[in-house]
Amino acid sequence: MPGTSSLRAWWARRPPAAGAAVLSTGMLSIGLRLAGYGFLSDAALALAGAAWVALAADFVVRLLWERRRWLAEAGTPGGLTAVGATTVLGTGVSSLGRQSLAWTLLALSAVLWPVLMTGVVRQVVRHVMSQRARRMPGAVFLCCVATQGLAVLGATLAKAETVSWPAHTALVLFWLGLVLYAVMLALFDRRQVTEGAGDQWVACGALAVSALAGSRLIDADHALYLWNADDRGVLRGTTVALLVLALGWYAVLLAAEVLRPRPRYDVRRWATVFPLGMTAVAMMSVAGAVDLPGLKGPGEVLLWVAVAAWLAVATAALIAGFGGSVRSTGRR
Repeated sequence: MPGTSSLRAWWARRPPAAGAAVLSTGMLSIGLRLAGYGFLSDAALALAGAAWVALAADFVVRLLWERRRWLAEAGTPGGLTAVGATTVLGTGVSSLGRQSLAWTLLALSAVLWPVLMTGVVRQVVRHVMSQRARRMPGAVFLCCVATQGLAVLGATLAKAETVSWPAHTALVLFWLGLVLYAVMLALFDRRQVTEGAGDQWVACGALAVSALAGSRLIDADHALYLWNADDRGVLRGTTVALLVLALGWYAVLLAAEVLRPRPRYDVRRWATVFPLGMTAVAMMSVAGAVDLPGLKGPGEVLLWVAVAAWLAVATAALIAGFGGSVRSTGRR
């Protein structure tokens, strides 16, 4: 059928960064659960899970039968959305009490992380060594997002299962993620703030997921008494500072969107929705972890901003996906 073939062609052209759609949907599910909307959270998590399965199947198909293309895409920052999406999905299913599945997703993401990160690091090094090297787009911050995603899921499972080693590992990943953020910030093209097609928002989302990782580590410490008072103080202060910096990026990027509107749909707009939802989740999580209840209300407001953005981008994606099939069946 013409419509089906057009949809297949659209799917075949899907870039690796499309995994940000799973990231965005899974993060909204976590936020909705924190805000007390269980049914909506379950629906979003089911949708994220279905999309993850489809993307995972495509990942395996390309690995087995389109190896050259897989290697090329795996070496881009967008490929790291596979790790981020898997950890977000694992965090979501852990909140439902499905710890065995969450452990499986943690193991899978832990295997993917070094493989995909190695390819991205090689690309970044080649980029830096190039005589005509230009600064990089916001997708480069996915190095931090993927690393902090592992920290979030590890700390979540440490608390849920009352075991300390995932929290200690998560703490190492937390600090590593911050180092990666600093490196990628030095490579980031600041012009993307006003010119980017959507992934410039990952600069904000990477800080927000770092704040979430910090809050989950604090929660794990409350349950397991992992660190001394000085360590707790440093972690608490760092977590709050990360949230403040994320909100600063949020304000700057939102102002840039107002001053320089970019309404045309681009798949990288999913990388806008994710930081919007991530910032909301970080605010609500930090509110509980460090006993700042005043953050929860603003966090819920930002959550509904993220839901509205998700609906807008999802609608635009459907129009882009099916628009070609509608046109192809018309009279010529």
